[in-house]
Amino acid sequence: MDPILLAKAAVMGVVEGLTEFLPVSSTGHLILTGSLIGFADAKAKVFDIAIQSGAILAVVIVYWQRLRAAVLGLGSDPAARRFVLNIAIGFLPAAVLGVLVYKWIKHYLFNGPFVAATFIIGALVILWAERRSHPPVRVASVDAMTPWDALKVGCVQCLGMLPGTSRSGATIIGGMLLGLSRQAATDFSFFLAIPTLIGASVYSLYKARATLSGADLPLFGVGFLVSFVFAWISVRWLLRYVATHSFVPFAWYRIAFGLVVLATWVTGTVHWVD
Repeated sequence: MDPILLAKAAVMGVVEGLTEFLPVSSTGHLILTGSLIGFADAKAKVFDIAIQSGAILAVVIVYWQRLRAAVLGLGSDPAARRFVLNIAIGFLPAAVLGVLVYKWIKHYLFNGPFVAATFIIGALVILWAERRSHPPVRVASVDAMTPWDALKVGCVQCLGMLPGTSRSGATIIGGMLLGLSRQAATDFSFFLAIPTLIGASVYSLYKARATLSGADLPLFGVGFLVSFVFAWISVRWLLRYVATHSFVPFAWYRIAFGLVVLATWVTGTVHWVD
């Protein structure tokens, strides 16, 4: 396979891995990067979604002991059953809504002004959430979450379908506003990403199966591997970061990036229509 194409896949893997779990929207970054390096055709769009599985593998490895204990304890441990049930409940709203409206979202909302607006509005929400008087923390850890808590966070996750919003940003900030501690909201966001992003990757590959072939394996393999490595770095860093820092720097970054998106749309530098 063309080494230039593999290099482009590696670049996209870096972007996916670094941005998937930060509250900055991986979708916006992938669209901008793909347009700038000439990796934005129909196959590239499938690639962007499929390599999310590499990022998910990083989460599975970081949380391996916790996930393994939950699976092994399903038959005997009520806490393990509640943990798995909460993830399933949290995943359900996005699964249902995704089937119903995702095509509409891709058709009407993947454009420069909307992406720029969601970046900036999301930033303002983060600034507001971090500077308001926080309600008392009701849920100190993921183990203390109820199914109702999981459903509410799952509903908030649906905002992540809007391009430029950020799935992780919606679930983390939304979880905090719903009474979860910063750590609990971050952990549950990671756990919720596992079925959500795997489902999106499998669905995308299935829909595009007629356009893919064995010759595409090196391309997807490079993207998967690079995404995994950089997502592992990103997840480990974010878990340390949230222990002592707020998300305010991400908000200012989102505002700056939103202005970049708007500028590239106005000048025609990037094709922001899906």
